[in-house]
Amino acid sequence: MPVKSTKTNQVQNVEGIQITSPKLNEEASSPLKITGVVNGNGWTGFEGQVGTVKLLDGAGKELATGVLTATTEWTTLPTNFETTLIFQSLTARSGSLVFHNENPSGLPEKDKEFVLPVKLAKSSVETINIKAYFNNNIMDPQISCNKVFAVEREVTKTAAVAAAALNELLKGPTDAEKTVGFFTSIPVGSKLNSISIVNGEARADFNGATESGGGSCSMAARTAQIRETLMQFPTITSVKLSINGRIGDIFQP
Repeated sequence: MPVKSTKTNQVQNVEGIQITSPKLNEEASSPLKITGVVNGNGWTGFEGQVGTVKLLDGAGKELATGVLTATTEWTTLPTNFETTLIFQSLTARSGSLVFHNENPSGLPEKDKEFVLPVKLAKSSVETINIKAYFNNNIMDPQISCNKVFAVEREVTKTAAVAAAALNELLKGPTDAEKTVGFFTSIPVGSKLNSISIVNGEARADFNGATESGGGSCSMAARTAQIRETLMQFPTITSVKLSINGRIGDIFQP
């Protein structure tokens, strides 16, 4: 049976996952760095990540979501992980971190959940809004290969807005966004290696996972997602993509 938890859980871990930071009922402020370790019982790694986490306020409103990225070898247990959540809380209140395991099988009986209560500090960090572009099977029922749609994300204010937007894109759509048709063609495990802007040209380099799998339509969709996410910024007039420094035959089926 899946491990199911409630917001009244008063433990730092369950079998298979331990959260090392933040601590139980610790005051959480943005940006919130989360670290921990998984060690089996359904909590394992897959393609460089070990699951996801959502931050909810006391009313159950989703404030932020993140991917639990493996910081040690994901094929070997135990596996350490971390992520950072950016959120805005207008008042200090109770909240919870809801962790879900990585379940590549998609079988409901293999889903795991763990909830860690936290106390939300009133936000003082300055934030900005950026856009990430995804496919949408409701707005585009025929699922055109290169037709993508924007969602808005709130991030900590930064001069590196292009990198921030791409990192939000690579997180994929939130659960709330998925309910209204958003999905991504970019594979799990994709990572931005670097980005620079030279004379209006955004030069973005990604890891090999970003072009792995999929046919020609999937490749067109994922490059459209990346390009439109970058082209939202007026300082960018063109986009050049590369994979681990390779510019030639990339994003091919």
